[in-house]
Amino acid sequence: MNILVTGGSGYIGSHTVVELQNAGHNVVVVDNLSNSNEKSLKRVAEITGKNVDFYEIDIRDFNALDSIVGKYHFDCCIHFAGLKAVGESVQKPLEYYDNNVCGTVNLLKVLQKHNCKNIIFSSSACVYGDPKIIPISEDCPKGNCTNPYGQTKSMIEDIMIDLQKSDSNWNIVLLRYFNPIGAHSSGKIGENPNGIPNNLMPYITQVAVGKREKLNVFGNDYDTVDGTGVRDYIHVVDLARGHVCALQAIEKKCGLEIFNLGTGHGYSVLEVVHAFETANDLKIPYVIQPRRTGDVAVCYSDASKAEKVLNWRAEFDLQDMCRDSWNWQKNNPNGYDD
Repeated sequence: MNILVTGGSGYIGSHTVVELQNAGHNVVVVDNLSNSNEKSLKRVAEITGKNVDFYEIDIRDFNALDSIVGKYHFDCCIHFAGLKAVGESVQKPLEYYDNNVCGTVNLLKVLQKHNCKNIIFSSSACVYGDPKIIPISEDCPKGNCTNPYGQTKSMIEDIMIDLQKSDSNWNIVLLRYFNPIGAHSSGKIGENPNGIPNNLMPYITQVAVGKREKLNVFGNDYDTVDGTGVRDYIHVVDLARGHVCALQAIEKKCGLEIFNLGTGHGYSVLEVVHAFETANDLKIPYVIQPRRTGDVAVCYSDASKAEKVLNWRAEFDLQDMCRDSWNWQKNNPNGYDD
């Protein structure tokens, strides 16, 4: 298939391009590089032996996007492009709604114009809010998102659901991610956050490599195994392969489908810290801080629908995630700037 990947030079996008190319698909990436690096795609080419057609385009630019989609005649779009920092979204809500929501509407208009009515969307488990069901299945109702980033994911889902209802020729797969960590086993591509990391694993690896003094653990008084928050951490390569599997649903003219992508297991913050220490024979200093507003105690998936329908399941364990995260960071202490 000919696949358009928006935001394909980012963390999850670049790993997905590897898996798409390895599966024999033709890939074109568009990305405005606002929170990613084009060097990731050069590393992808080193891994797969195939060059990636890349265009530095903002998906809000209708004419630029229109020219690319018209040129290639895509079979499907995998849509990653979007701003993703929770804290920043609280400070800059208009930027997030403009970039994520308006950008997606623009993308859908261009795809519709060129009769490419197949799309896989990079959504998030944050749309469940404080979940009513644990483990979280796709039947769990969406909750109140606690920040504009989460709101944009939920709004985009609603837009795509309405679009598919209005035109049954659209085939749309909404993939709700849990917490991706890890990196490609080659150590050539991995998570490369701008500034202070917002997520747990890149903060741990930056402490391990000496860029940060210690890890801040927010809250140790939750009703969990050790008082710290529990999340479903999934290896980014497993997550990337989930997108390749989702193409099966598109090919079968699925209409609208929603899938959780997670391991089905929850790990606390301190369990992740200790697993990282064990996997890599390192010590991670940490300090307990007050809880963060909006954090929930426990969040992990029921991913059985993806296994049943897509024949997909997570294969890597927490030790693999910790080992591969450190392999990336120690070989690229400054990310793609090395």
